[in-house]
Amino acid sequence: MTTTRPRPRPLLSRAYAWARTLHLYLSMLSFLAILFFALTGLTLNHPEWFGGERTERLQGHLVAPANPPDLLSMAEELRARHGLRGRVAEHGLSGEEAFFSFRAPGYAADAFVNVKTGAYQLTVTSQGLVGVLNDLHKGRDAGARYGLFLDLSALFLAVVSLTGLLMGLFIRRVRLASLLTLVLGGGGMLVWFFLAAR
Repeated sequence: MTTTRPRPRPLLSRAYAWARTLHLYLSMLSFLAILFFALTGLTLNHPEWFGGERTERLQGHLVAPANPPDLLSMAEELRARHGLRGRVAEHGLSGEEAFFSFRAPGYAADAFVNVKTGAYQLTVTSQGLVGVLNDLHKGRDAGARYGLFLDLSALFLAVVSLTGLLMGLFIRRVRLASLLTLVLGGGGMLVWFFLAAR
C-alpha cells in the first residue's frame, strides 16, 4: 500500500491565507483606532460644531525671585498655585521677563513673570473634551509614549490596507471589481487632492 504525500500548497494560496489571517486579526486589533481617527477627523474638520474653549486670565506675585532667576522654581510655583498641567514646552528669559508655556492635549497655559518683582500674568486655555481628542488625533502635546501608539496605529492600518488589497487581487471572482474600485477610487482621491491644493 502506497501513500501519497499531500501536495504542498502553491505559494499564492499560502500568501492569500496569510493575508486573510493578518487582515482579520489586525482589523480587529485596530478597529477602535480606526473609529477614533474617523470620529476625531470629523471633529477636527468642524470645530465650530462643538465650541467649548474657555480662557482664564490670572495675575499675582511669586515668592521673591532668586538672583539669578531660577526658572524651574518659578515654573513649579506657578504649577502648584494654579494646578497647571502638562509639560513645560517652552521657557526662557528675555531681559527682565521670564516666560513659560505649559502644554497638554486640549490645554495651554502661558505665563510671563517679571524676574525683579515676581509679578506675573497667566493665561490658561482649556478646549474641553473635543479639544483633547482633536489634539490626540494630531499627536500634539501628548508625549513620546502616545507617539508610539500613533506609529503602531499607522503601521496596523497600512498592513490592514495592503492585506485587503491582496485579498481583492487573490480572489478571482472579485479581482476585476477590486482593480476597478482601486483605480477609480485612487484616481478620484488624486483629483480631490489636486482640487483641494489649488
